[in-house]
Amino acid sequence: MKPSEFLSDAQKKEVESAIKQAELNTSGEIRVHIESNCKGAPLDRAAYLFQKLEMHKTELRNGVLFYLSFADHKFGILGDAGINTKVADDFWNNIKEEMLFLFKQEKYSEGLAKGILMAGEQLKAHFPYQSDDVNELADEISFGK
Repeated sequence: MKPSEFLSDAQKKEVESAIKQAELNTSGEIRVHIESNCKGAPLDRAAYLFQKLEMHKTELRNGVLFYLSFADHKFGILGDAGINTKVADDFWNNIKEEMLFLFKQEKYSEGLAKGILMAGEQLKAHFPYQSDDVNELADEISFGK
């Protein structure tokens, strides 16, 4: 199965809707990348993709990448430097645990949406939405090979 076929069209819309909803409350930027296989550690792959997707170029360094490799059951969440200096050490782990609970039930779009909304709620406290906020990154899911 190709990564772009992992989620149905309705599930893709659910995830993209969660991104839009989360970003209504924060100047933070959220992306999702899905691919079939991950060679190595998922956070290392996420860091590579973070750069490739130019997520480090947000003004406040407040981008978040949700990375999912479905065939080998790996995922990770990577926040940019601006976020990681402000949130608690266990911030990403709490979100990952909530997502993992749903992933184990094969509820992947629900897990992604839940994690995205949780991140958005937390980002709101540190990076509130500004009236002149610009959507710096695409809300659509990106896919690997």
